Amino acid sequence: MQVASIDRRATFERIIHAHQRGVWRYLRFIGCSAPEADDLTQETFLAAWKADFDEINEPATAAYLRTVAKSRFLMMLRARGRRPAETDLVDVDADWVQLVENDDGWDVRTVALEECLQGVQGKARQVIDMQYGQDLRYADIAATLGMKPEGVRTLMKRVIAKLRECMERKLEWAPEKND
Repeated sequence: MQVASIDRRATFERIIHAHQRGVWRYLRFIGCSAPEADDLTQETFLAAWKADFDEINEPATAAYLRTVAKSRFLMMLRARGRRPAETDLVDVDADWVQLVENDDGWDVRTVALEECLQGVQGKARQVIDMQYGQDLRYADIAATLGMKPEGVRTLMKRVIAKLRECMERKLEWAPEKND
């Protein structure tokens, strides 16, 4: 039994080393702040360890860990009385796989997003910063900015749509081209 336990631990340490960065990046992709992603990455691996996870292959392991991470993220949101951002979490895993197939694509997209965010000014920028930087709810953002929560939601949808359009232009990429 001792040898099996040592082998399991060594295997799991290798899995953590191989997938920790990817899980953290995935959590950021679906809307976690950096500190939340730190915590949820640890929780993801702890849950996989407790579940006595058996590795089949790299893609299956990565998919399993993303599923656990997304579940932990949704539990965190529910515990805080929040719901996911406008992102459709049903399709997010497929988007993630497409995004990271070429790891260099991550850096290109990050630069493009930073450039697109530079064009977001005024209340729109405040809303983005409060939602994603400070992790505030629409009601709290509305109270701070003297708006109605529905107005914040509408503004957020518009900003996200404009950012998506900007990203697609910068990357010369549209979902229809990749189907």
